[in-house]
Amino acid sequence: MPELRIAVGSDHRGVGVKERIIEQLRKLGQQVIDAGPSSQDSIDYPDVAADVARRVSNGEMDRGILICGTGIGMCIAANKFPGVRAAPCHDDLTAELSRRHNDLNVLCLSADMLGERLIDRMVEIWLNTEFEGGRHARRVEKIGALEVQNAAALVNDQKGGCS
Repeated sequence: MPELRIAVGSDHRGVGVKERIIEQLRKLGQQVIDAGPSSQDSIDYPDVAADVARRVSNGEMDRGILICGTGIGMCIAANKFPGVRAAPCHDDLTAELSRRHNDLNVLCLSADMLGERLIDRMVEIWLNTEFEGGRHARRVEKIGALEVQNAAALVNDQKGGCS
């Protein structure tokens, strides 16, 4: 497994899971940044999702892992950043196919609905699965083109351009 730079963050509900994942990643020889929080005091998940997603988007980190109650809120916030492909995974197959077919670079997990052994397995599968490329690369490129197209449309709308 290649050494990756991985940012890991959670909301207050996912702190325990986040700490377990960080420990696991370090044991597997990965470079890890803890994007917080460090306590179970209530926080707003979009803040942590933005921190991790921004680091992946700008290339500072190769991948990210986000944990909240369901994984869904983190996913929504992370996908607002260019080049980020985030999805909630809930079993071995979704963890594998998210990498193989979608080149997922931000794994979103549920702190409330997944057991420790399943999470450990999913993280390892997600780390070890390579992007398949081929027809999947064409589709991922189309997703990137949609990001660029929609960002340009937004800029034009803000400048009073054509609608």
